[in-house]
Amino acid sequence: MKLNILLFVIFFSSVVYLQPKDPDVILERVKKEFEKIEDYQVDVKVKVDIDFLKMPDREATIYYKKPDKFHIDSENFAMLPKSGLNFSPFGFLNYKYSSFYVKEDTINGILTSVIKVIPLELDVDVILSTFWIDTNRNIILKVESSRKPQGTYTIDLNYFKIKNGFWLPSSMVFSFTIESGLYPGKVKKDMKNNEAKNDSNNKETGKVYLSYSDYKVNIGLPDTIFKDEEGKK
Repeated sequence: MKLNILLFVIFFSSVVYLQPKDPDVILERVKKEFEKIEDYQVDVKVKVDIDFLKMPDREATIYYKKPDKFHIDSENFAMLPKSGLNFSPFGFLNYKYSSFYVKEDTINGILTSVIKVIPLELDVDVILSTFWIDTNRNIILKVESSRKPQGTYTIDLNYFKIKNGFWLPSSMVFSFTIESGLYPGKVKKDMKNNEAKNDSNNKETGKVYLSYSDYKVNIGLPDTIFKDEEGKK
């Protein structure tokens, strides 16, 4: 009897192991977890590491409201794709897509599921995105995304559990590659002066380090905070 039970356990475990993981289910669980957040406000310290752009460390306040309202209260962030700074899964996946489970991978000792996402809509600026997802907490630990015309970026996230019980980022490293011609105003001028230093493919790379603190979650943020952002759509 014990032998039969042991064989059944081994067989069942093998079947479960062989079954492919459903990427859509994993992504939907991530979305469902974040849906518990109606809005948030968070202070952020920002350090920019870009060769052609000298900028002192800054402080900013970020506001989010469900489902897709997002606002940064600071200056000189025009050069950064907002989709990268908005860590909401709805910010990354706000279009129809096909998803593919790639493999399991480990990030800082945490086992993650790696999923690739390809947009099905022609008017979306995303070409391809890859997500590393902690399926125990249903959070995104890393994103790699190729976008047109901005270029590519990688986001690495660390989390802590705030008093409301939500897992939210404690820090983010935003690494990007972008066509130099896309920068406006003074940035373009500075880059032209440093033309000899530019790569032959006319692309620039950089990193932005963000540290989050003093989260305020589900406090009923007014829509007026996001009025200017809605006007830009």
